[in-house]
Amino acid sequence: THNLPPGLECLNQLNRKIINQQVELLEAILGTETSSKYEIKNHLGQRVYFAVEENDCFDRNLCSPIRSFTIRIADNTGREVITVNRPLRCNSCWFPCFLQELEVQSPPGTIAGYVVQNWDPFLPKFTIQNESKEDVLKIIGPYATCGCFEDVDFEVKALNEMSTIGKISKYWSGFVNNVFTNTANFGIQMPVDLDVRIKAVMIGACFLIDLMFFENSLDGL
Repeated sequence: THNLPPGLECLNQLNRKIINQQVELLEAILGTETSSKYEIKNHLGQRVYFAVEENDCFDRNLCSPIRSFTIRIADNTGREVITVNRPLRCNSCWFPCFLQELEVQSPPGTIAGYVVQNWDPFLPKFTIQNESKEDVLKIIGPYATCGCFEDVDFEVKALNEMSTIGKISKYWSGFVNNVFTNTANFGIQMPVDLDVRIKAVMIGACFLIDLMFFENSLDGL
């Protein structure tokens, strides 16, 4: 473990993470977008990280859900261990030259990997890349991401897209929560022996999927 990026030691033996978006009362009452906050927990429900989105009011209210952002992820001591950067890019399959790309740093300032959207006219598709922009894994979502009263799964696959090795799931969290707030609960399942840097990139992929497909309050019904 001495070669692991500082702060990622707790990911070394994890094969499942739970991400809970925190309820924003002002957003629920006024319909105004506020900075997203998340708790990242292990399979026992113990918090290992806390994440806060940074951007300005203009981006949140006029560019959402394609807004640019920086998400800073800190451990329980308050030390920032992961930084996720998303530039303002297109969110339409009709513009394949300017699709989503997200950069994950761990420790902050050192590239851990990337999440790159792949063009497809029907399915949400992404590639997980390492720090050298070499392809590592694929993520393929369902044709319809607005699951009615059920979980929505994005499968994590090998590069040949034949074998499934994990998934990112948006959990169904109830009618009232989904209609009146934008809060979401996710689970990430992956091989326990996956490089911790790629595990950190998977957290970034979960944030990107949340904003692209579940940002609006009626999504996920």
